[in-house]
Amino acid sequence: MLLVYITAPDGKIARSLGSALVRERLAACANIVDGMESFYWWDGDVQSARESICLCKTTEERYAALEKRVKELHPYEVPCIVAMSLTRGHQPFLDWLAAETAVKN
Repeated sequence: MLLVYITAPDGKIARSLGSALVRERLAACANIVDGMESFYWWDGDVQSARESICLCKTTEERYAALEKRVKELHPYEVPCIVAMSLTRGHQPFLDWLAAETAVKN
C-alpha cells in the first residue's frame, strides 16, 4: 500500500486531481489540504508559493497508472508526485483500499 503526496497550485486543482484519481479507481481515497506554503528552488532562485496537497491512498499495482494520470492532468512542468510505502495499518482499512483500487473487468 502507498500514500502518494501530490502538490497542486490551489485547492481547485487538488480537488480535481483527487476526484479524477478516485473516480478512475487509481486511488481509493484522496484527502485535500489547502493553504500550504512552499519554498523551493526553481530556475536558479528560491521561490515561494501557496499550494494545496492531495494525499492519495493506493496500491503498488496502481501507482504507475496514477502517476501517469497525474502528469496528464497537472499544470506544473514538474509536478511533485512522491509515494511512501505504508508498512502497517488498520487491516480492514487496508483491505478496503485494495478492493477499491482493484482493476475491475
